[in-house]
Amino acid sequence: MTESETAVRDAGGRYVIRLGEADAGFVEYFDDDAHRVFLHTEVDPEFGGRGLAGILVRSALDDVRATGRRIVNFCPYITAFVQKNDDWNDLIDRPTPAVLDALRHRMGEA
Repeated sequence: MTESETAVRDAGGRYVIRLGEADAGFVEYFDDDAHRVFLHTEVDPEFGGRGLAGILVRSALDDVRATGRRIVNFCPYITAFVQKNDDWNDLIDRPTPAVLDALRHRMGEA
């Protein structure tokens, strides 16, 4: 699987990876004043094993860098990805009290 065979778009609250005519997976996030807060990465099992999660996450992280935001991450997949690919370590911040409050608020809405 190559990046040229896929398309990643920011759908507002989610980066979505498309393969052909199908949405194959997403990274869920929310923004605060300075951060893009990553919550969850998921690829539909039908599309598993093709490297789509890595393409999706790399694109999402590159987009954050391009926007000038910082990253707060709660997604285990992104944690593992960044540990193997340290190109984004300079963007990652620990959660602030404001981010934690926003996260608690979002979880209460679910």
